Amino acid sequence: MQALQQASRTVPIIFADVIDPVGMGVVASLARPGGNSTGFIMFEYGISAKWLELLKEIAPGVKRVAVLREPTIAGIGQLAAMQTAAPSLKVELQPIDARDVDEFERALADFARLPNGGLIVPLSTSSEIHRMRIVALADRLRLPAVYHSRVDAAIGGLTSYGPDTVDQYRRAAGYVDRILRGEKPADLPVQAPTKYELVVNLKTARALGLDIPATVYARADEVIE
Repeated sequence: MQALQQASRTVPIIFADVIDPVGMGVVASLARPGGNSTGFIMFEYGISAKWLELLKEIAPGVKRVAVLREPTIAGIGQLAAMQTAAPSLKVELQPIDARDVDEFERALADFARLPNGGLIVPLSTSSEIHRMRIVALADRLRLPAVYHSRVDAAIGGLTSYGPDTVDQYRRAAGYVDRILRGEKPADLPVQAPTKYELVVNLKTARALGLDIPATVYARADEVIE
């Protein structure tokens, strides 16, 4: 995004998958972008609390939760939302720095030696690059896990809850249309996702000895057999 802005401060730029456009300096604020860029963020930080709630709903016995994160603005915001929700859910959070995936594997293996553990994998550069390795490790260590993307559940992760990316790009196309009709990016607020999808991998749940609650089934957009 920054490279695009350096190339032009006048050509309209519409984004659909930026995590923290204010922190990146792409827009002045979400409500009033103020420049030639606007669009749609990947998620609001509050979704992190939903991940924690979903984990407890699927695996009520979980009392300790490892959180794979990166110490960026987005990573700090996601963790803060989970820390707020953790006491009411009676879970203890253990953040694990995700910059070095080998170090993460060692730390998560140590974490899994004690019972009643679970895992949350928020959106980060590392979780995108190493998703196959992370999902395989969580399954091998028998840790119930919640991921940010449907892709993770499709490759064997227990469950995922995150924005419908197709819908994000569809909405971005709507902004393109409005700009072509004369509106300015500076006047179009940056918006959060409005459509989320819950995906459950039933095969992984069975392998972990988990019974998916009917309440989760009822909400699921997709159940992978």
